[in-house]
Amino acid sequence: MIYNNPVVSGFYPDPSVCAANGKFYMVCSSFQYFPGVPLFESDNLVNWKQIGHVLTRPSQVYLEKINSSGGVFAPTIRYNNGRFYMVTTNDTTHENFYVYTDDIYGEWSEPVRVDQGGIDPSLLFDGDKVYFLSNGTDDYGEGGVTQCELDIETGRKLTPSKCIWHGSGRRFLESPHMYHIGDYYYLMAAEGGTEYGHMITYARAKNPWGPFDNYPLNPVLTNKNKAPYIIQGIGHGDLIQDYNGNYHIACLGFRQIHLWKAYHNLGREVFLVPVSFSCDGWFRAGNDGTAEYSYEIEGDFEQIRPNNLTFANTDSSVEWAYLRHPHMENYELGSDAYILRGSNISLDEADSPTFIALRQRWFYMDLSVDVKIDEDTAGVTVYASESEHYDLYIQKAGDYYVAALKFSVGPAKHVQNIVVLNDCEATLKIKADNMDYHFSIVDGGEEKYIGSAPTKYVSTEVAEGFTGVMLGLYAEGAGEARFTNLSASYDYDKNNY
Repeated sequence: MIYNNPVVSGFYPDPSVCAANGKFYMVCSSFQYFPGVPLFESDNLVNWKQIGHVLTRPSQVYLEKINSSGGVFAPTIRYNNGRFYMVTTNDTTHENFYVYTDDIYGEWSEPVRVDQGGIDPSLLFDGDKVYFLSNGTDDYGEGGVTQCELDIETGRKLTPSKCIWHGSGRRFLESPHMYHIGDYYYLMAAEGGTEYGHMITYARAKNPWGPFDNYPLNPVLTNKNKAPYIIQGIGHGDLIQDYNGNYHIACLGFRQIHLWKAYHNLGREVFLVPVSFSCDGWFRAGNDGTAEYSYEIEGDFEQIRPNNLTFANTDSSVEWAYLRHPHMENYELGSDAYILRGSNISLDEADSPTFIALRQRWFYMDLSVDVKIDEDTAGVTVYASESEHYDLYIQKAGDYYVAALKFSVGPAKHVQNIVVLNDCEATLKIKADNMDYHFSIVDGGEEKYIGSAPTKYVSTEVAEGFTGVMLGLYAEGAGEARFTNLSASYDYDKNNY
């Protein structure tokens, strides 16, 4: 069948994939959001269903008052002898650790810390040995892809950490993964930075300690010179073999908002690219070493995309996320309504305001929710970071209620088009395309346009960092807000390729 990229849209970067028990499992980075490390399941590498998160308890990950794009970086998932392992970096505390579970649908262990620095850790199970890789500085002061042999039961290093590869010569070496396929150990990584120069490179050796020979045609996959083209930033991938014997790379990439406007607001998404091995043992990716919109994959099934999201058909512990560790006493989350209690923490702070959000999954979107308040402020937010967000809200102003739209872009804060409401409730609406967000309210049966704002000001190029837009419900101050009749729908037939 023919599938279209991205296979998982919206802010789900740094994918890592493993196969187990006839299915595939994938994890992605979560940074400052909680629960940490979204976990997906698939039958075919194309249709992915989120089944939960890996880091579900505050004891597993430190997120207190970290800045946006701090926290949990680049997880790797692996399966060995009936057990799943997820290894990652908390970039804020500079710790590499792993957790494990024997039940992919259950709880994961407390962290096991590894005394090796760097970022983007990975594991290779090879016979009776386990190798731990990361990108950093080894025990002798040499920088690059660093490796040690690990006691997987305790996290104790069995060998010194040693640099085994310096990459192919591009900047920002990251995301190392090693695979033992046939006679070779393949060491795949990302270089160029997770931006427009991003790429996947690799080398191979007959021994896991090297020496490694670079693939002569590196990079094996990149879109950095594919212009003009909407899909950019291809890199940070994981090699996976399907159950038909075919290989693929699950990697991140992003989509520009327009062919001639180099901004992306949805974050880094998951792309799937076919891989073919030559008789000489080297592998190639894609049609010409670039990622395309469509590919063919073996199997007879239909590509499915999430749509028409409501409180009833989403799970607050699965698709939704909080900022840092939430104060759960401020949330009552049911199948027909979410009740949020405000606090003195605002969206402008690197803290945990009363906020719960879905990822924006596509450029063309319609979101609508009914909001009723008693005091202070509550509403919906197009949220990129504590410095960049657009907020449509209801607020009590003395003896009456108003609706307003607030723009926060860096140090610039602006409130526009304050509308007096008939009552303490209204329907808040956001309509989005690739270029703009449009905000309106329904008050007393009458729809009133409030304003619009460009998508580029909540893009990564402006907000910086590594995340994408979240569509949040929030409350501030001492009051309580009741959110009902949520609808978030996407027009997947509209795109800007």
